[in-house]
Amino acid sequence: MAQKSTIYKVELSVSDMDRHYYETHKLTVAKHPSETDERLMVRLLAFALNANEQLELTKGLSTDEEPDIWQKSLSGELELWVALGLPSEKVVRQSCGKADKVIVYCYGGNTAEMWWDKIKNSTTRFDNLQVVNFSETDTHELEKLASRSMKLQVNIQDGSVMVSVDEGIVYVTPVEWKAAK
Repeated sequence: MAQKSTIYKVELSVSDMDRHYYETHKLTVAKHPSETDERLMVRLLAFALNANEQLELTKGLSTDEEPDIWQKSLSGELELWVALGLPSEKVVRQSCGKADKVIVYCYGGNTAEMWWDKIKNSTTRFDNLQVVNFSETDTHELEKLASRSMKLQVNIQDGSVMVSVDEGIVYVTPVEWKAAK
């Protein structure tokens, strides 16, 4: 029998001083059986970094045709495609053709660096692609904050991020490997 997704209830409060965005999102997040707490927390962080009224968590790992997070215009066009991890060159190419802007949030330390070294030359033609890396230390600390019911506070200022749940606080420094034009 197939394992079922685990449901997480998240109250995500975002204070993004860089974009002047201040909002609380009540999210019901389905954690796929193969998804780790680390990946779940990276997904929530990616949501917070791009928080918007139209931003949505998708089926993620359950389907190859959708990103982890997307934002569609009111008329249905894909404005933002957010992928996590280390997508193949083919997936990056297809994503850049489908959406106005694509952001890949990678993590995993040396594995992420090797992935980027392998793929970066083939991404130069994509002006709508941004690649951001989270350090292995940061994502391991984020993983420790995960719980089935969370009140997550994310503060963003000058590109630095503070994530807190109850008394636990993690400082994350996203490193931009490729900027969108």
